[in-house]
Amino acid sequence: MNDRLLLKGFEVELFTGRADGTVVGVAEQAATDLEGFVTEPDHRNLEYITSPDADYGHQLELLLEPRRRLRRWLNERSLTLLPGSTLSRGDSRRFERSDPSNPYHGYIEATYGTRVVTASVHINLGLTEMDGLFAGCRLLRCEGALLLALSASSPFLDGVATGAHSQRWLQFPLTPARVPLFLDHQHYIQWMEAQLAAGSMRNVRHLWTSVRPNGENRPHDLNRLEIRICDLISQPRQLLAVTVFAELRLLQMLEDPAAHDPLLASSLEPDRLAELADRNDRAAARLSLKATLSDWRSGEEIEAATWIQRELDGMAPLAAELGLSPWLEPLQLILGQGNEAMRWLERHAQGVPLAEILSDEAKAMQLAEAEPAPRNTATSHPLG
Repeated sequence: MNDRLLLKGFEVELFTGRADGTVVGVAEQAATDLEGFVTEPDHRNLEYITSPDADYGHQLELLLEPRRRLRRWLNERSLTLLPGSTLSRGDSRRFERSDPSNPYHGYIEATYGTRVVTASVHINLGLTEMDGLFAGCRLLRCEGALLLALSASSPFLDGVATGAHSQRWLQFPLTPARVPLFLDHQHYIQWMEAQLAAGSMRNVRHLWTSVRPNGENRPHDLNRLEIRICDLISQPRQLLAVTVFAELRLLQMLEDPAAHDPLLASSLEPDRLAELADRNDRAAARLSLKATLSDWRSGEEIEAATWIQRELDGMAPLAAELGLSPWLEPLQLILGQGNEAMRWLERHAQGVPLAEILSDEAKAMQLAEAEPAPRNTATSHPLG
């Protein structure tokens, strides 16, 4: 029994609509009829959450089972699940409230409009020791651009190519606009309390950044790290591969903080590291795997795909030791063929209509739901 892996879980947001990519909102009805689904402020997307489990095989089934139930429900209404993280075929001119009587939804609509009408996946990794949790947040904040580069799936908005690979990340209102690299738990508590007092955050959940600490009683009681930067990854095995990548980076950091904690291993000051991370995120949103990024260790420039491959080479021995090498394999396909945004844009440049691209990708999503779980999985207990 492998006891070195972390508990993990996912928050998955999905758009619903017709097979040609036209978005149709049914979140309130789906949440009423189906256990485990919840609404977003705009009813064109909805969310489900997987239970914490360290085993990747278990998580594959936890990801697929709700989608299968939702799929059957949608089929009865001639609807389907849609790929991508933005309103690819519109309409971003209007907000479609899932609950017109909810004052918080009213606040979201009035403050942000349809900038928040996106679909994504949030990856939660369990860390209960505070020094390790905040070191992990620093590392993945500085490498969040790599995760976005792998997952980018929102090159279209309102029927046109935006010029970005992740339109979602460029339009989503990061809040507050500037978030520091947290030095420790006390720094995080003091900063959060200052933001709440100043009104730059409405509540403790209103920290919309690439990576954040999470727990049931923020900012005091924390038990996990939440990666929020990823676009929706419609293929579950690719999502799990991105998660393995992030988890192995955390495990490397926990084993050798001096080499992997940016606070200890970088030549840059914390404020400059935070600025570098945000700049890298924007660059990855524009060009994903082809983006030129700045390495947090030294500030030197490196292409995102090259950086990812370097980290994969470095984590290969640990992946093999933990039995995770097979789960990483989909990343080579992404590096070789491009992420979803890159593949869609290539087809679009060849003259394929957007409706056809989205229809083909929606069918691929459905096929992925029929895959059985692998026979051999890495099982584990939570760390810490």
